[in-house]
Amino acid sequence: MTPSAPAIVAANHLSKWYGQVIGLNDVTLSVPPGITGLLGPNGAGKSTLMKLITGQLKPSQGEITVLGESIWRNPALYFRMGFCPEQDAFYERMTGLEWVTALVRLNGVDERQATEMARRALETVDLTDAAGKKIGAYSKGMRQRVKMAQTLAHDPDLFILDEPLAGMDPIARRKTIRLIKEWGRAGKSVIVSSHILHEIESMTANILLINQGRILAEGNVHQIRELIDEHPHTVYIKADQTRALARQFLADDGVLSLTFEDEAVVVQTGRPDAFYARLTALAASGEFGTIHEVTSPDDNLQAVFQYLVKS
Repeated sequence: MTPSAPAIVAANHLSKWYGQVIGLNDVTLSVPPGITGLLGPNGAGKSTLMKLITGQLKPSQGEITVLGESIWRNPALYFRMGFCPEQDAFYERMTGLEWVTALVRLNGVDERQATEMARRALETVDLTDAAGKKIGAYSKGMRQRVKMAQTLAHDPDLFILDEPLAGMDPIARRKTIRLIKEWGRAGKSVIVSSHILHEIESMTANILLINQGRILAEGNVHQIRELIDEHPHTVYIKADQTRALARQFLADDGVLSLTFEDEAVVVQTGRPDAFYARLTALAASGEFGTIHEVTSPDDNLQAVFQYLVKS
């Protein structure tokens, strides 16, 4: 790394434990400017690392610096960061606009300016039409997008995004990936987590592999693509016309199985990139109504990490 590009996050022998449970185990890393993907199965330590980066947790051991400064008890740094948490924590009776405005006001902005900043943020994530609706009535995908709006409203230098695409429909997913890449081109830095390699690869080639609280690898790790593709990839889809949509995949070579659960279809595919591209095209056509939710369990990635740990 050159002197002109210092690390945006640097950790030195960083550990965090909760009683007898180790959340993060002796992690040393240096995250360069730009977009970095944090890839690992659920329970790998992704959220713990992000909460340490954002100053929500104090390290049990070791040190962490963000944008060149210690983050713990350094509230001035919070103004330069935007955080999209994995878990929802809303006042359900507030509208999207009221919620984002209230959070922007915590930055010391007056009501009028905060409202304008919130409106712009909601427009960026395509939630203008729902800005006046109560968050309690939002779908999973809309709740994800309002969290993205709260993250970007104050124009931070560093974005910390914990599983931001979870539950989004294919169109919102594509737009969010495009937005994250635009931030990178504009000189912002982004740390984004996922348990889906396909999602991370579509944003950046710079990846941190994390499992059981340890960083297994960092840098350009496209070689694990071959490992990923050896294991069937599962996708869970809910749509207005789920069964009609499912029929479109019957002839696809990469689709290994189709099953139905309640109002959803569960697809196993050996070619996730091609499958997601086809799904996005079908969503854009509108032929099968709205696709409400697309999620993927992490069984696939968990299998790969077990292989990596053993090898």
